[in-house]
Formats: sequence, C-alpha cells, structure tokens
Amino acid sequence: MILDKIKGPNDIHDIPLSEFPALAEEIRAFLISSVSKTGGHLASNLGAVELTIALHNVLHFPQDKLIWDVGHQAYTHKILTGRKDGFQSLRQKGGLSGFPKRGESDCDSFDTGHSSNSISAGVGYVLARDLQGQSHTVVSVIGDGALTGGMAYEALNNAAELKTNYIIVLNDNNMSISQNVGGMSSYLSALRTAESYTGMKLSVTKSLNKIPKIGERMVRTVRKTKSSIKQLIIPGMLFENMGLTYLGPVDGHNMIQIMRILNEAKKVEGPVIVHVHTQKGKGYIPAVNHPDRFHGTGPFDVKTGKSVTKKATPDYTDIFSEVMCRLGKENEKLVAITAAMPLGTGLKAFGDKFPGRLFDVGIAEEHAVTFAAGLALGGLTPVVAVYSSFLQRAFDQVIHDVCMQDLHVIFAIDRAGLVGADGETHQGCFDLSYLSMIPNMTVMAPKNAKELEQMMEYAVSMEGPVAIRYPRGSAYQGCAEYQEEIVYGKSEVIHTGCDIALLAVGSMFETCEKVYDSLCEKGFTPTLVNARFVKPFDQELLDWIAATHKQIVVVEENAVSGGYGEHVSGYMRACNHGIDILTVAIPDRFVEQGNVDDLKTDLGLSPSDILRVIEEHGR
Repeated sequence: MILDKIKGPNDIHDIPLSEFPALAEEIRAFLISSVSKTGGHLASNLGAVELTIALHNVLHFPQDKLIWDVGHQAYTHKILTGRKDGFQSLRQKGGLSGFPKRGESDCDSFDTGHSSNSISAGVGYVLARDLQGQSHTVVSVIGDGALTGGMAYEALNNAAELKTNYIIVLNDNNMSISQNVGGMSSYLSALRTAESYTGMKLSVTKSLNKIPKIGERMVRTVRKTKSSIKQLIIPGMLFENMGLTYLGPVDGHNMIQIMRILNEAKKVEGPVIVHVHTQKGKGYIPAVNHPDRFHGTGPFDVKTGKSVTKKATPDYTDIFSEVMCRLGKENEKLVAITAAMPLGTGLKAFGDKFPGRLFDVGIAEEHAVTFAAGLALGGLTPVVAVYSSFLQRAFDQVIHDVCMQDLHVIFAIDRAGLVGADGETHQGCFDLSYLSMIPNMTVMAPKNAKELEQMMEYAVSMEGPVAIRYPRGSAYQGCAEYQEEIVYGKSEVIHTGCDIALLAVGSMFETCEKVYDSLCEKGFTPTLVNARFVKPFDQELLDWIAATHKQIVVVEENAVSGGYGEHVSGYMRACNHGIDILTVAIPDRFVEQGNVDDLKTDLGLSPSDILRVIEEHGR
C-alpha cells in the first residue's frame, strides 16, 4: 500500500504525483473502516482528502503552519503526519484527539474545535513570522459554513492590511453541519458557477507567461489591476473589494489543479483567498446522501451506513424536541432559533411542523442571541437551542442584549456537563458558572425526562430570561413518582432525613440516588434534594438543612469555580451557619476526551467516588 510509506511528516514528498490518486483512495478506505469502529467526524474528512494531500505536497512540516478551522476535517492531516496507527484509539481516553492538538504533534499549529477562528490565528502567526524575520508559509483552512461567523470577517478585515504572503483556503462544500443558509451561502453559490472565469484566467495567465521578456511583467500588472476583468464576471467581488487576492474556484478533488493554484498563491505578496469546491462525504455514498448524519457519527456498518448502536431510551434532545412541538401547537408565538444545528438540537421536527417559526441563522451564536432579543421585544417567545460549549461564544450578548433588558428569551442548553469523545473544546462544564452570575437570569436543571418537559412548560409561562441545561445521552426515566409542581426558586425534597443532605443538580440526580441508597445501607439517614433551580437557589431550604443536618454535599456536573456548590457555600458562610459543606464538581482543569462514565470516575463524580469522599470528609 502507498499509505504504508507515510511514517512521518513530509514523507509525502517522496511519493510520485502519479500515485496521489491511489493514495487518496487508500486514505478514504482507511477513514471509512476506522471511523466505522470508533465513531468520529466522517463526512467532512472524506471531502477534504485531496485538498489535504495537495496542501502537504506544497508545505513542509512543522516549519510551515497549517491552521484548521473547527478541525473536524483534519484526519487526513493526522495520517500524513505519521499518526495513522493512533486511529484505533480515536476520541478515546488517552488516545488520538478528534481535533488538531498541539500537545499531540508539533505539526498541529492551533488547538481547534470551535468555528470561525482560523483566520484570526493565521494573521497572528503571519505577523509573528514577519516580526522575527522568518519566511515560512502560513495557511488557514476555513469552511464556507464558518464564514457565517462574524469573527471570520473581523479577521479578514485585519488580514487585508498584511503586506506579506498569507494563504486562506476556503473549503467550500455547501455544508456546515446542516445545509448552509444565508447571504454568504448564496454568494458562494454564485462563485461556483464562475468556472468559465477560472478557466479563462488560467488560460490567459499561461498565454501571457509565454511572451518573451514582458510576459511575466504583464501578468504582475494584471494581478495588481484593481479594475480587473473579475469585476465583470464574479458577482460582488467581496474578497477582492476587502483587499484580498481571490483565486478560484477550483475543483477540490483535482489535486493537480489545487497544487498549481496553491503554488501560485505562495507567490502573492499579501493575503490571498484560494476558493476550493469539495463534496462532503465524497467516496462513501451513505455520507454523500446524508452528510449531516455522518458529520459526527458513532460506530456504523460500512455496507449499509446504519448505526450499530441502538438507542434504548429517548435522549434529552428527543424529549426537548417533543415538548417543543407540543408547546408550538399550543402557543403560536413560540419560535425557535438554531445556529446551524436543527437536527443536533432537536429542532428539526419543530421546523417541519412550523416552518415559518424556526430560524436557522448559521454558525453565528452571537447573532442568534441578539436576534432572539429582537424577537422577544417584538412580542414573540423565542427559544434558543444551543450546545453548552457553543453558548459561551455569545456570553456578551446574553448579558447585554437579553439579561440587561430583562427579556423573555428561553435558552435550551443541550450537552451540558461532560460530552465525552469530542474532548476539551466541547465539554459543557461552565454554563452554570457563567449564567448564574448574570442579573435577571433564571437557571434550571431537570432531574429526569419528565422534569425537562415541566421546565419547558414553566419557562414559556415565565417572564424574563431563563436557561434550562440538560446533558447529552439517554434521558433518566427514574424517580417519576416524585414530580412536584415547579415553584419559582424552590428545590424539590425527594427524601427527608437528618444526617447528610445530598443536593443534586440536574444530570447528577441519578448518581445521587445511588449515593443515597448506599448511605442508607451504611446506617445514615440522609436527605435527598433535587436542586431544580441553580439561580435563584432555595435559601429557605438551606436554612432548614443547616438547622437539622450535620453536612451538606452538593453534586454538580459543572466546574467547581462559580458553580452551584460555591454559591451554596457562600450563602452558608454569610449566614454564619456552622454546617460542614462538601462540593463535588468538575475540578479546575480542562477535561480531555473519553467515555463519559470513565471521565466521571477520573473526576471523582461516580457514585463510589462520592461515597468515599463523604466518608473521608466526615472522619
């Protein structure tokens, strides 16, 4: 196999160009086989195989810097830098990361996982290079979906000031996770039709270069001409008008064309956009037909493309989806917003039933939140459904545009807590901390599937901003016999005792039930509380617990700093309650990838760990 010749960075330079097509097919076959066993991001990686091979052919690692936006399309880059054997442990604890990671290889230039930041990082790399008198090449690869994020345009505006070479590869596959939306998508669609321009430009360039003595000078003059023929052929000329040289579009699966245009781009004295058109999922029909399903997939059968893991019970996203459809039928003012993830957040069904009331704003979380503020001021009840990790991107908008105006915007925060295989960039460990510090915000967390329904119903009936956070994975169906009516700011006492009070926050309730049972077996008489509200928290309940118990144990799937436990401890100290307080939460560090249960054990969040800490703390 040709692939066996790739042992480390730059080995591709020893492979003849004639073998590149076969190498691309071998890489595709390897990715399909490997990801079918481990799960991972498949469609985006299959679409970027030839582009990555071409980039590695014209670059040298680790001297040159290649920055991947989001990074879920970097599997081929990992293979070509000698990490093929690590794919058996892809996204597993202690194994190969699913994203570029500087600690994993010095060929990875930037730790990524979120969108629209690669150009900003690239500009930084370029200026650092120039200030230090260095000469290596810097390339940022950004997808067309990421160009809906405003940060990309802030960076493009800054990049236009550069006077030295900087290459931005626009990997245009007409997809982010779901189908692209908005004006930029339409603009790029128009560019894709401009193949006649691309062919003509290359033809003219070749012809001029053949003219003795003056040919190359004429080419340079044409390149520098602001009022070029592009203005007549490509609509808008957005990139050129921003001050960036535009090359393309080029077939992203024709490696010879890509390498030719990349080598041309390296000669440009300034920032240059190389527009590459690729097909998401290329080479594997199920991924081509269902790129959203194969964006991030679990293990699957290669022949059929069907998942090999069966969903035993509905997950929290399913529950949210069902209640949104029901509430949408009952309340015509209820509208929903997603940032390019209608399927992932469970809003697709709502959009199918109420197509005029679901707004997909693309990868633009900041805009999504302020847009929701406008909808609320206009008399509607907007629900912003978003992953916990991605809501961080709109922290300023949550404060200034929603909470400061005390607007009735509902934040449905999926994948809160430990997410697992996607690692540090996707763990939802901070939402309780950053949301509970904001005035006017109400923060809730359900103990089970039924309570998520109740909380959504309650949130719609409320006034002001409210956030409901729930975890990834199967929705807990237990404790259904305890389902008191929700009262603002009040917790739910499940079992009343007198020794130890277990205060469980949302996703950790099921774990605390097991700890409760173990404590009872050991002769304790514990109290088990479903916190329900992280903000405002139930001060009356805390006063009663302080007067009747010896110890409070707060258990939450959130960073210890700024979390519910810290607020409870602060209240107890302020009130001079002498009760012993123990907070079990995620330590002050970023959490790497791995199975969620394994991660909980590592972090001391398993039932046995919590029981042990309680016993040790009470000695």
